[in-house]
Amino acid sequence: MNDKTGNVFLVGAGPGDPGLFTLKGVECIRRADVIVYDYLAGKPLLGFASPEAELIYVGKKGSDHTMQQDDINQLLVDKGLAGNVVTRLKGGDSFIFGRGGEEALALREAGVPFEVVPGISAGYAVPAYAGIPVTHRGLTTDVAFVTGHEDPTKTESTINWEKLSMAVGTIVFFMGVKNLPYIVEKLTANGRDANTPVALIRWGTTPRQQTLTGTLSNIVALVKEKGFKAPAITIVGEVVALREKLHWFEDRPLFGKSVVVTRSRAQASDLVAAVSAVGAVPVEFPTIKVAPPGDGYSALDAAIARLRGAAGGAGEEIAAAGTGGEASGGAVAAAYDWIVFTSVNGVEAFFARLNLKGDVRDLKGIRLGAIGPATAAALERRGLKPDFVPAEYRAEAVLDGLLKLGAGDARVLIPRALEAREILPEKLGEAGAEVEVVPAYETLLDDAGAAEMSDMLLSGEIDIITFTSSSTVKNFIKLLDGFDFQELPASVTIACIGPVTAETARELGLRVDLVAEEYTIPGLVRALIAAAGS
Repeated sequence: MNDKTGNVFLVGAGPGDPGLFTLKGVECIRRADVIVYDYLAGKPLLGFASPEAELIYVGKKGSDHTMQQDDINQLLVDKGLAGNVVTRLKGGDSFIFGRGGEEALALREAGVPFEVVPGISAGYAVPAYAGIPVTHRGLTTDVAFVTGHEDPTKTESTINWEKLSMAVGTIVFFMGVKNLPYIVEKLTANGRDANTPVALIRWGTTPRQQTLTGTLSNIVALVKEKGFKAPAITIVGEVVALREKLHWFEDRPLFGKSVVVTRSRAQASDLVAAVSAVGAVPVEFPTIKVAPPGDGYSALDAAIARLRGAAGGAGEEIAAAGTGGEASGGAVAAAYDWIVFTSVNGVEAFFARLNLKGDVRDLKGIRLGAIGPATAAALERRGLKPDFVPAEYRAEAVLDGLLKLGAGDARVLIPRALEAREILPEKLGEAGAEVEVVPAYETLLDDAGAAEMSDMLLSGEIDIITFTSSSTVKNFIKLLDGFDFQELPASVTIACIGPVTAETARELGLRVDLVAEEYTIPGLVRALIAAAGS
C-alpha cells in the first residue's frame, strides 16, 4: 500500500464561461494527477491539465447519474489515499448546492488532506450576464439562494415557503425547471404577487445562453410553449425588470451563431477566442494537422547548414540578423540574400530546426520577408523585424514587393509546406532569382468528427463555416466526401480569409458568401461582424 497520502482540491469551476475560472483553480488543474469533473464543469478547463493526468467524468444530468454521490466520495478518498493530487471540478461553487461539503466530510473522515477553492456562483453570475442584478437600491437589499430540486411528493418541505415568499426581495432557485409549477404554486399561495417578474436563464454565461422572462402568473405556460429545458436557474423578483435596460451579453454581434473553425487544433485557439469574444459558439472541426514533412527535415537542415557554413558560424562577432546589411570585418557572404516565410507554420518549423543546428545569429546579412502580419508577428516574437511585409497578403503581392527590393537577381530561400502554390517561386525564378524551396512541414488530413459535422450541417445547427487557407478548404471537401453541398442550407455563410482561399473554394464547388478585406484572423472576424449587421 502507498504510504504517501495525496491531497484533494475541491474546486468551483464557475458558471460556464471559462474566463470566470479562478487563477488558483488553474493551478490546481495543472498540478493534478487525477481530475474528477462534472457535467456543468466547463470542458475547456481540462485544457490546463497535464497530458498524463487521469480524467474521470462523474457528471449528473437531470436524473442521469454517471456515478452516485457516495461513489464519488469514495473515489476521491481512494485516489487521495493512493498518493495522488486530485482536483475535483464542480460547476459554480462547490459549497453552494454543489455537495462539496459532503465530499469534504468524507475526505476528513478518511484522513485525506483537502483544500476548498471557491468558484464564482451561478446564483449571481448568470443573472449578471442576463442584465439582472440580484440586488438593486430602491428595489431590494436582500437575496436568497434556494434549491429548486426539492421533491414535490415529499410530505413535508424543508423550505419555509411562508417566510421565504414575502421576506426576501430576490429569490434565486437552482435546478428548478422541472419543479417550476410547484415553486410558483408555493410562492403565490404564500402571498407573492402573481405579477412578480420571473426570469429563467439556460446555459448562462456561455454563447448558448437563453433567457426567458415572464411573471409568476404566466411563466409555467411560457416554459411549456418555448420548450425551455434544464440546466437553468430561476430568478424571482422586481430586479428582473431591469433586464430590459441592462441586457448586454446577448447583444454581442455574433451571439449564438455556430461558427465552424477548420484550422488545425494547434492553431485554432486564436480564431476560437476571437469568435467567442463576439458571442459566437465555436465548433472546432480541424481539417488539417501539421506534421514534419514526409521525407523528414533533411532538405531544411541542409539549407540551415549552408547558412552556418557560409556565414562562418554563429561564433563570429556579427551584426543583428535580418538587417540586410553587408558583411563586415571580412566575414564571408551569407548563403542566401532573402528568406521568405509564407506562413506561421513555416516560421515555427524553420526556427525549431535552426535552434538545433545553430542560432539566430546565422541569419546575419539575410533579409526576411513575410506574407501577412501573423507571419511577421511570429518573426518579431523572435526579435526579428521583417524587411518586407506586403500591403496585400497574397503571393502575387509579395512577388511585386520583392522584385522592387531587388530580389529578382537574389538567392531566395522559401521554407514552406510540402505542398503549396508554386506561383511565388516560379515568378521569382522567371525574374532571375535563384530560388530554393524546402519543405518545413506538411499538412495532413485530420479525419476526426466528419460524420457529426455532416449531420450538423444538414440539421441546420451550423451558421458559419470559416476557411483560413486553401488546405482547409481541400481537406474539408475530402472529409465530407459524399456530402452534397447543393443541399447546404442557404442560411449557412461560407467565409474565407482571402481571395486565394476563396478561389480554391469556388473551384471545388462551394459558394463563397464573404471574403475578408484584410487577410488575417481579426480581418475575418470583422467581416463576419459586418455581414451580421448588414
